[in-house]
Amino acid sequence: MEHGMRSPLIKSITISVIMGCCGGAVGAWLGFGPPLTDIVLGGLYGLLFALLASSRVTTPGAGLLWGLAYALLVWLVDPAGLFAVLAGTTEMEMLTAARIQFPTLVGFLLCLGMPLGVTLGVVRGLESQPGMRRLSWPRALIVGGIAGLMGGWGFGRWMGSIHFFPLLATVVNSNSPGVGIILHLLVAMMIGATFGLLFQGDIRGYGSSVGWGVGYSLFWWFLGPLTLLPLCQGKPLNWSSAYGAELFGSLVGHVVYGVLVGLIYALLDSLWVGFFIESDPLHREPEGPGTRTLLSLGWGAAASLFGGVLFALVMAATGTLSRMANIVGGSSPALGVLIHLIISVPIGMTYGLLFQHEAPDVGASIIWGVFYGLVWWFLGPLTLLPIMLTGSFTWTLAEARAAFPELIGLLLYGAATAIVFLLLERRHDDWLRLDPRIAAREAFLRRPVGTPAPALWFFVLSLGVLLPIILG
Repeated sequence: MEHGMRSPLIKSITISVIMGCCGGAVGAWLGFGPPLTDIVLGGLYGLLFALLASSRVTTPGAGLLWGLAYALLVWLVDPAGLFAVLAGTTEMEMLTAARIQFPTLVGFLLCLGMPLGVTLGVVRGLESQPGMRRLSWPRALIVGGIAGLMGGWGFGRWMGSIHFFPLLATVVNSNSPGVGIILHLLVAMMIGATFGLLFQGDIRGYGSSVGWGVGYSLFWWFLGPLTLLPLCQGKPLNWSSAYGAELFGSLVGHVVYGVLVGLIYALLDSLWVGFFIESDPLHREPEGPGTRTLLSLGWGAAASLFGGVLFALVMAATGTLSRMANIVGGSSPALGVLIHLIISVPIGMTYGLLFQHEAPDVGASIIWGVFYGLVWWFLGPLTLLPIMLTGSFTWTLAEARAAFPELIGLLLYGAATAIVFLLLERRHDDWLRLDPRIAAREAFLRRPVGTPAPALWFFVLSLGVLLPIILG
């Protein structure tokens, strides 16, 4: 019995140490440090990763997110990482130091976190584990491909506005916008299909699916435009913060793409299961979908008022309420508060639709709410609000700097909205659990141990706040 428990851990340690050494060798080849030092450190990082995360790495997608979160943590606490560089520096020097360390961040994510997490996730995913769902390749490829194609169409609206398609076409020695569009859609479909393969076992709700989509697309910003695109164009590798700043618009586009892919994939995947997979009476919803939808909409609308008030206080302190009033051609702060609260209601309602059953406790609810607030900073002040005011959007660092106070407000809004929603949802669900059959259903909806949600929260929330500061 003891040998049976040790065997998976030994396998995980062996695989992680090997991949860590390989990642260290790649880092040395790229010039990050002496070969022997990088290889030894890579092996040690792999060993620590296996000890910390192997029990939670149950799917390739979970492995990727845990690997990326681990790599980000290593970048922060490494002897040559960000915290060490910032130690002893003045406040004026901190931003410069963080920008100098940006190439190291990219190296850790791509050379350490990605190979460690995906490899261990694939190996662990092939093992028989309790509660694991069998991967359906056709479902993952078809549903993921369609979601990626639709997400790519949304992302392509921005790419077309900045005339990026001719530049993308240079990958195949062309300058035709049509060729660039075809390449973009093919890549978007491929990313969506791999999203299905990696995360099919983790898709249990719309909100978490959006989370996996944002995390995966954020990773692809580092892998795609920052790394693979210049290499395919025959250019030298450039991981500098200055080059990352040039690609900030692409970063926002990847976040929007991830939201669309996660949402569309969850919707199409649920339809696929409903059409092609036999229903289990024990796991059916205790209420009709219409009833639950109306309740979630109502709870989200009520919760949004609490979050909206906190957000309005931040906007009042930073003098941005007049910007909201400009939507209808006014300038009064009172009008700005009214418009802000009106807009906050549908955002809270969408939170209710997406994140029902997603948060089992207050802590998880707060972090999902903060994550949702971060997503809406990219969707709202950087995208939808400029469209309302000017009819277009640019996704520039200048706009991100101007909208940074609204990021703080949206994080508070998301946390407050999530807490109130959880209280309303929990009160209703406690009443439903009086029926033992419904109690079994609620137990089925609880997240398994292997969920990558904590890794997603750390990776996306940390980089979502740090990148605009470092790149700006």
